Amino acid sequence: MLNEILDKSNIQPLKPRPTGLQPAGRIDGSLQCLLFDVYGTLLISGSGDVGTAMQATRNDERLKQLLLDFNINRPADKILDDYFNAINKRHFNLKAVEIDCPEVKIDHIWMKVLGWRNKDMVRSFAMAFELISNPAYPMPGMQQLMEKVRERCLMGIISNAQFYTPMLLERFFNASLDKIGFAQDLLIFSYQTGHAKPSAYLFELAQSRLKKRGLLPGKTLYVGNDMLNDILPAQQIGFKTALFAGDKRSLRLRQDDERCKGVIPDIIVTDLLQIVDYL
Repeated sequence: MLNEILDKSNIQPLKPRPTGLQPAGRIDGSLQCLLFDVYGTLLISGSGDVGTAMQATRNDERLKQLLLDFNINRPADKILDDYFNAINKRHFNLKAVEIDCPEVKIDHIWMKVLGWRNKDMVRSFAMAFELISNPAYPMPGMQQLMEKVRERCLMGIISNAQFYTPMLLERFFNASLDKIGFAQDLLIFSYQTGHAKPSAYLFELAQSRLKKRGLLPGKTLYVGNDMLNDILPAQQIGFKTALFAGDKRSLRLRQDDERCKGVIPDIIVTDLLQIVDYL
């Protein structure tokens, strides 16, 4: 059923928007592992920002049609308000047990909002909703980069994500993540851990798994588009960092955020294929 949703979604091509930044920086020494963010790095995020996406979704006729398709007889605004309230409540409860940056499982949220018990139906709705509110498309050079890198170093992902994120990647690659070249133990998605970036938890988990492989943090390059969510926690754990500045929608420099003062990525890349030059 989930594949049917993808088949019917009519995913439209997206193009990145120039940021005005130029490639910069250097990396000393060799790299043995590349870790990637997904949204805004490997995938173009059509919304660029969750809040903006949701406001636009309120006025999107496709949402109204989606509700009709799933026989939901409630106003779109009411559905969205219940959705955000459920997320906020879950975040509050998780913070109460000292999870600093909590992540929800979005299918569980929709199950509560819609009052459905059928998990397959809930996931179908959740995926269809995501494709409306935050359309995604491969970043230029994504597939070529994987082909050039997978024989040269270990690859993994650390990303805020939901159950449909690996499915989208596999659809765009037309292959399973392991066939693409990603190490299974280095696929670290927020919805599976209950922790979201910029929490150090996800990066500490990656560091621990790399240590079991005998790899040092300084031999790992983390690539992401957000100074707070990506570059800061990756540097704190000892990873080399690449700020991906290839799309204006999703580039987050966080210049007014005190937490990012003095944080400088090792390199800035504006095209994914530029990463090959540092291997």
